[in-house]
Amino acid sequence: MFLSNTNDNLYNFLISITRNQYKSALKWFHFTNNPKADILSGLTVALALVPEAIAFAFVAHVEPLVGLYAAFFVGLITSIFGGRSGMISGATGATAVAMVGLVIVYGTEYLFATIILTGLIQIAVGFLKFGKFIKLVPYPVMLGFVNGLAIVIFLAQLGQFKSNESKSDTVASEGETSHSALDVVFNGGWMNGSELITMVILTLVTMAVIWSLPKIPKIGKIAPAPLISIFLISGVAIILNLDTKNVGDLASVAGGMPNFHLPSVPWNLETFFIVLPFSLTIAGIGLIESLLTLTLVDEITETEGNPNLECVGQGLANFVCGFFKAMGGCAMIGQTMINIDSGGRGRLSGFSAAVALLVFIVFLSSLIEQIPIAALTGIMMMVVIGTFAWPSLKLLFKIPKEDAFVIVLVTGVTVIQDLAIAVVIGVIVSCLVYAWKSSQHIRITENKDSSAPTKSYALHGTLFFGSVWKFKDLMHPGNYEEENVILDLSDAKIADHSALEAIDSQTTKYHESGKHLQLVNATEESLQILRKAKSVTQIDVVS
Repeated sequence: MFLSNTNDNLYNFLISITRNQYKSALKWFHFTNNPKADILSGLTVALALVPEAIAFAFVAHVEPLVGLYAAFFVGLITSIFGGRSGMISGATGATAVAMVGLVIVYGTEYLFATIILTGLIQIAVGFLKFGKFIKLVPYPVMLGFVNGLAIVIFLAQLGQFKSNESKSDTVASEGETSHSALDVVFNGGWMNGSELITMVILTLVTMAVIWSLPKIPKIGKIAPAPLISIFLISGVAIILNLDTKNVGDLASVAGGMPNFHLPSVPWNLETFFIVLPFSLTIAGIGLIESLLTLTLVDEITETEGNPNLECVGQGLANFVCGFFKAMGGCAMIGQTMINIDSGGRGRLSGFSAAVALLVFIVFLSSLIEQIPIAALTGIMMMVVIGTFAWPSLKLLFKIPKEDAFVIVLVTGVTVIQDLAIAVVIGVIVSCLVYAWKSSQHIRITENKDSSAPTKSYALHGTLFFGSVWKFKDLMHPGNYEEENVILDLSDAKIADHSALEAIDSQTTKYHESGKHLQLVNATEESLQILRKAKSVTQIDVVS
């Protein structure tokens, strides 16, 4: 009887755990809560993906289908295995730029091998749980990242206002000469006359439709405003036979189903060392952009993604891309914002976007090629308006000047150079600012306890690499008359090796001056550090 009851209780316990885990997993996976919204938003994203994938393929010096297949595989796999529902991934400009040198020198086959290794590196980062470190990126860096990308997206759309001839002439050299988004502004070949007027009008009409439709009670709920604007502008352009640039003017999007392809490269150490530097660069850029996008979506939707799982998802997607003649990629903030603004929240939105894109390539290329570029440009312009952190302009004059400087710095470097460099620089500058400020907080006071038999002093603050110089000045033997100087550490923290070296150095100076420095009342954390270094220092610590 006892055994029977025990078995029953164990069974019920296991069942309850399984159910709870299932519910938790289902809630986290978040395939969809609104199938209609996710599917329609995914369709909108897919239409906007086409010209961007083609453009990024041109930047990387590969065929348009290489970019389109990348958008399909990366979007599909990350929508299922990624750490964030509602986030869109595909071929991106940031990763495309990092591929240029490899493709020019070694060819596309080496690119595919590089993408395979890139995927493995990103998977390893996820399994090692390094994705959590994205939480250490300071908020000013995030603001700079958002504003910088908004400006980059805006500048990229200006490129659509150039004639097809001039654009095709500059595509080949774009990746070789400079990586700056400002190239679009300074390179010539702008449209003129009726062509420019038509492009501007259609773009503005698209923006007006997207802005106004949600305000109409019933019509605004039929479908996402960006999707309606695409059909509306396309219909007007076809019916009126307007002379305006369309998707087909960039390149043909027609193609078959992607086929498995083993990269035609020597599988040896020489190849490995050729592709490794590029793989590390692409992996780093891709993860930085993906994880920052994940963090941004977390804030917008007030939900929480999984950075480590996102690393694995991105890695798996890139790994697969390398075997299907695809250029790989990462999260796309522009397309993600289109998805979020169109109501896409579940994984179904990214899944729908990827499937729709493949359908376009295989079956509907002739129709997709007729979509005016102006409609897609208008959508991206609205994304720019919605993405840019406008309140940050007011904050610049109300927050610490160091944080304001970081925001402007990251924004500027993102526009002039690229995202990865901007974020790294922003984090480094923020760390240096923090270290400097923290170093100013260290101080020494005299203990006022009259009952104490011996006069002592108290150290306040954290002793680390940034504050050791001030500590050495404060604790110079010449500053104290006593032969035995007692330093109370109850309100201090010994943080690193620099702190140990500073204390040991001062202890030696006291000894040389005929005096003695003694540490008392150290916290347990500080004591552990001091005890470990006891054998290699002369520090006198009283537990």
